[in-house]
Amino acid sequence: MDTTLRDGEQTSGVSFSVSEKLTLAKLLLEELKVDRIEVASCRVSDGELLAVKQITQWANEKKFIDKVEVLSFVDKGVSIDWMVDAGAKVQNLLTKGSLNHLTHQLKKTPEEHFSEITSVIELAQSKGIETNVYLEDWSNGMRNSQEYVYQFLDFLTTQPVKRILLPDTLGVLTHNETFSFIDAIVKKYPSLHFDFHGHNDYDLSVANVMEALKAGCHGLHLTVNGMGERAGNAPLASVVAVINDFLPEIETNVNESSLYKVSKLVSAFTGFGIPANKPIVGANVFTQTAGIHADGDSKNNLYFNDLLPERFGRKRQYALGKTSGKANIQKNLQELGLTLNNEELKKVTQRIIELGDKKERVTKEDLPYIISDVLDSDGYQNKVSIKSYLLSHAKGLEPSAAVAVEIEGEDFEAHAQGDGQFDAFMNALKIVYKSKKISLPTLIDYAVRIPPGSHSDALCETIITWDYQGKEILTRGLDSDQTVSAIKATEKMLNII
Repeated sequence: MDTTLRDGEQTSGVSFSVSEKLTLAKLLLEELKVDRIEVASCRVSDGELLAVKQITQWANEKKFIDKVEVLSFVDKGVSIDWMVDAGAKVQNLLTKGSLNHLTHQLKKTPEEHFSEITSVIELAQSKGIETNVYLEDWSNGMRNSQEYVYQFLDFLTTQPVKRILLPDTLGVLTHNETFSFIDAIVKKYPSLHFDFHGHNDYDLSVANVMEALKAGCHGLHLTVNGMGERAGNAPLASVVAVINDFLPEIETNVNESSLYKVSKLVSAFTGFGIPANKPIVGANVFTQTAGIHADGDSKNNLYFNDLLPERFGRKRQYALGKTSGKANIQKNLQELGLTLNNEELKKVTQRIIELGDKKERVTKEDLPYIISDVLDSDGYQNKVSIKSYLLSHAKGLEPSAAVAVEIEGEDFEAHAQGDGQFDAFMNALKIVYKSKKISLPTLIDYAVRIPPGSHSDALCETIITWDYQGKEILTRGLDSDQTVSAIKATEKMLNII
């Protein structure tokens, strides 16, 4: 079960819009093919109610309504009324899985708690709503009040409950505890279905998931990019890869090749960047930096493992920097269709090492410019030059841009408006390129920062990622003005295409 839309939204500062929730619900079930999704908490907001209504309407049309779940509360039926209004058919009822929580938060006896739970389940059943039960703080319950946990589970065997959900709410379990606790429970209650819901406070969530599965757990709760409260939840991409590679007796329906796409979309919707070193979906995880690794890859794939990037719709890359060496540069030259002799390659390698020492970022797309500079060659002169531009932005008026550009010796001018100065500039360029019947790439990422190692705001660096005919192009511009640095990055892109 993917709980990105519910527990993942408890990431500090994250809130999905109605349309974003619907889009992700469709992707998770139809393309990624997770089995179930938890999409909201009852009673949170009007926007949450509208989102669930739209999701359930779509799910009914697709016959997915039993795959859509909502977190509910023991609240004398208020949550059930909310779910009926939203059209949801599966509740994940939040209850107390530790005596500590029950005693100090609810201030009730186990018998009082169980009686109220019975009433909620009966009401849900009368409204055609299926019930799963969360045992909140279950992990601490197993550590400190096992007698209560077993009393609770004995009670649940008498109830029409489909699944019992075991959360490590505070992310405190070790892998050994996860195995021993779940192993004992599964053996004691062989007819019940148990899900494990892991948090990542000690960075042990994936290890705990593996042990939960080995212990006989029947289901898992995961989130895209490991989003969730505090340090987040067990990450979907890592767990799927681990199951496929290390637990072959367990099958999942999850479509590996869509993991990266969904990860990027969630990142775009939330504004939370994916750490570059995050397994499976991070920018660097299929990037070889050391030259010896690139050399080894050329000699019988010596530095490959089972995590082949193609599994996840990605490609292996070879970084350019002070440790890259000639082998990395050769790999990038091959992709660009360029060849250099050994002497030329040595000079280019030395220049890239110098740039790396200055903390400058070097991309594959920079190579023609570096070659031209180092070899004093005119073979890579700009075919496109942005000769002039006028950008205007005044309060109450739509931003506009006038552009003069030279393409292979021919001059063009255009004027356009846009949502911002750079958007207006790009719209003007599109007019020029439309006249030449050339399509421009799609902008897919735009990042602005102070150059690494700098402690001044005198310069800013704009790094733009473009999609051009299915290929990614990365270009960089440097200037004291943010928009001008973006225009410089754009000029590089125009020459590359």
